[in-house]
Amino acid sequence: MYFNGFYHEFYQYNLNGPIFGDIVWGHSVSTDLVNWIGLEPALVRDTPSDIDGCWTGSVTILPGGKPVIIYTGGDKDQHQAQNIAFPKNRSDPYLREWIKAANNPVLRPDEPGMNSIEFRDPTTGWIGPDGLWRMAVGGELNGYSAALLYKSEDFLNWTKVDHPLYSHNGSNMWECPDFFAVLPGNNAGLDLSAAIPQGAKHALKMSVDSVDKYMIGVYDLQRDAFVPDNVVDDRRLWLRIDYGTFYASKSFFDSNKNRRIIWGWSRETDSPSDDLEKGWAGLRQSPGPFG
Repeated sequence: MYFNGFYHEFYQYNLNGPIFGDIVWGHSVSTDLVNWIGLEPALVRDTPSDIDGCWTGSVTILPGGKPVIIYTGGDKDQHQAQNIAFPKNRSDPYLREWIKAANNPVLRPDEPGMNSIEFRDPTTGWIGPDGLWRMAVGGELNGYSAALLYKSEDFLNWTKVDHPLYSHNGSNMWECPDFFAVLPGNNAGLDLSAAIPQGAKHALKMSVDSVDKYMIGVYDLQRDAFVPDNVVDDRRLWLRIDYGTFYASKSFFDSNKNRRIIWGWSRETDSPSDDLEKGWAGLRQSPGPFG
């Protein structure tokens, strides 16, 4: 996110080594997206609903300039749920400390047909024409891959909409879903909670089959559903964000330069023993503004 003059990059981080496990939220800040200051982790595994890991999520800036993190946590049985955290001190320009909400987890996969170990990676929230917040969460519903849709008045108490934002019956569970508006022929970014100009399209992105894919379509406000311009059943033919090693991306609206930036994870082919020897593994990259 961009907030009060700083870009904040949050990322999946193992404090104890360069292999998967013991995942917390790393945190770095920058004024130019090039030079970064590494900070202490923003979120660590210290509550029952995230003791198995503080996994992917997003940050939404509420009215009045109030950032809020919503992220997936895993409990001791590896069941997944969504949790919320707020800055301890908004006057700290680095937002170094975050406090978890008392009512965590705010969302559990406890409705019929939901898979409790395939429920993660909430998107940035957006406001609909009815003034309610919305967000999508990657999940598996009745065997279908879905961007599950939720609504809230206050970003703390959420209600599942009776239908997904979009679903598909021929793909693996969608990780790191993303949903945002674009304006054809214009490289400027759009804030999904602001008035969307006429002629805008919407992009629904998902991480599946070890790559990041997306569809272009429209957001039907009456149905509260994403409608692709072209329905392609074979997911191998879906559009790709990047044709290199690029996965688990998340985007944000950069209000500083009126653009949308997508960050992704570049995985390496080194062995775990090589990663342990060099002391790090993987990196974050951006293919540039998405317009």
